[in-house]
Parts: sequence; C-alpha cells; structure tokens
Amino acid sequence: MSKKRRIKTMEELARTIEVSRPTLSRFFRDPESVRAGTAAKIRARLADVDYVPNFFATRMNRQSTGLIGVVIPHYNDLFYTSLLQAIEDSALAGGGTVITQCSHGSPEREARAIDRLLSMNVDGALVAPLGGEASATAITRLAEMLPTIMLDARLGGDAPALDFVGTDNFATVDLMVDYLCRTGEPPVFFAMPQLNSNSAEREAAFRAAMERRGLKAASVPVPSEKSARFGWDFEAYAFDAMSDHFASGRYRTATILCANDRLAFGASRAAHLFGLWDQRGGERLRIAGHDDHPLSQYISPPLTTVAQNVEGIAERAIALLERRTGDPQSAFEASVLPGTLKVRQSA
Repeated sequence: MSKKRRIKTMEELARTIEVSRPTLSRFFRDPESVRAGTAAKIRARLADVDYVPNFFATRMNRQSTGLIGVVIPHYNDLFYTSLLQAIEDSALAGGGTVITQCSHGSPEREARAIDRLLSMNVDGALVAPLGGEASATAITRLAEMLPTIMLDARLGGDAPALDFVGTDNFATVDLMVDYLCRTGEPPVFFAMPQLNSNSAEREAAFRAAMERRGLKAASVPVPSEKSARFGWDFEAYAFDAMSDHFASGRYRTATILCANDRLAFGASRAAHLFGLWDQRGGERLRIAGHDDHPLSQYISPPLTTVAQNVEGIAERAIALLERRTGDPQSAFEASVLPGTLKVRQSA
C-alpha cells in the first residue's frame, strides 16, 4: 500500500487537485457552494493525499464561525468537566464547536482567556465566572462585544445584568435541609471559601431554610487564613479544618451540610482519620454535600447530596446563547433549574 503524499498548505493542495485556491477554500467552508462536478473532483483527489484543513482558516471569513467559547474556573474540578461535556454535546447537536479556556481561579487568567476567545472570532461565550470586580470588568467587556451567558455562578455585586443559567440554590439547599431535619439532628453549615457567588448564595439559602423551620443557623467556624491558604483546593481546605475540629472533640456526632461535594470529600477523609465513620448505635456523624460530583457515589461512605441538572443547564445555556444571538436587544433572563436529592449512606 503506497503512502499518501503529505500536503501542508492550501496553496499546494490547490495545485495538486488542479483547482483555484478560492474554489478550494469555498469547498471547505461549504461543499455545496461549488459546482457538483468540481466538488466530486476535490473529494476524489483528497482521498489520495494526506491533508488536514486548517480549522480556523476555513472559518475566519464567515459571518458565523460556529465556534462557542467556554471559560471554566478549573479543569480538575469534575463538576465543571461534566458541565463542559454536556455543553459540548448540546453544541454539537446544533452544529457548533466548543473552544474551552480555563481561568485556573485567577482573575488575570480569566481576562486573558476572554481575550483569546475574542481573538478566535467565536460566535458567543459561556462563562462560569470567578466573580469580583476584575472578573465583572472583563466579562462585561466581553458581553458588549458578543453574546455572553453566565453559567453556574453570577457576577454579583454591582455588575450589570447578564443572561444566567444555573441551579436554584435556595430550593436545593432547602431540599437538603428538609431531609436532614426529618432524619436526624438539624445540620450545621460548612461554607466554602468566598470565591464566587455560589459561596454566599448557598450560605444565605441555608440560613433562610433554617429560619423557616425556627431553627438556629449555625456554621462551622474556619479561620480566615485557611481560606487564603487553600483557595480553590476545597478538599484540602475541608480536611485541614475538620481535622482541627475533630481533634478537639468538636462536631464528632454532628450533622454537617457542606456547601459542595468537594468540601464533603475533605471532611469525610478527616472523619476516616479519626475513626468517626466506625461508630455504631447512638448518635453518629452525618455529612452531606451539594452538586452530585461524579465521585460522590464512590467515596466511602457514599455521599448524600443534591444533584444539579448538568445536562439541563448546558441545553438551556446553548438555547439562551442562540436567542441572544438572534435578538441582541431582548431582556436578560435568569434561568435557574431544580435539583434532585440523592440519599446515600453518609447521612
């Protein structure tokens, strides 16, 4: 079997196929834009060469590139990777292609990620924002230039209104508080570091849920220096904080509602270290989370949590992006989806 000739440029390919460079470019953009006989000739001769068209070069001069930019805070957070997969599936169903950037928890890198998406001529953007003034400035500028949808967390503060898709934190936290109060001692809340709007929103949701039941809204105290030290490393943050509390005899038989599953993972690891999951009979430790992280059902004990509707968020975000593209002046919409209680052995 003979080796195919390797061709690196469109110019060389056009000479080889014996068509003009503009005709070849039109073919890659839309095969139906060239005559049927010419298209058949190009297809036949492409089978005899080794050539991969430049994805961006074939799209840069289009009115629509079909590219959707996505910015997430971290690649190593499996909630965001699950959301990204759902976005890619939804975009692909509509003929779109996703270009992903990561802010790595840094407002400066978030701003650079936004600049890169603008340079790639994307049709629109979906952003899971870090929040804060710098984040709001960069994303507001992005929204002025192309359709932009906020995912998972809001910009917060005095930032202008933008389209948003996420989970109804007040409903999901209330769902969990109701379950925990019905099945045992009322929960104390273990908040995540104040890194995006979900941090404050879920804590406010917990307080509201407890107050409706006439119960004290108590929280696990964590020194502020731990938040600065661990940042987005939620598992280590929770493990360190709860190890300190368990070592001092605190919360050993408490019901702890963690603001997200990653905190619950760290708290559960600390409980293993102190043998708290081995207790039998009487009062025992209970830990619950939020998000239904992909690993939550596989830790020991499996984690009771609330599942976010990741596929629904992705589908709604793509639909909102299409609406914003077609009608840039339409009113901004905040779309919040319900969650589903997942009862497992941890609580």
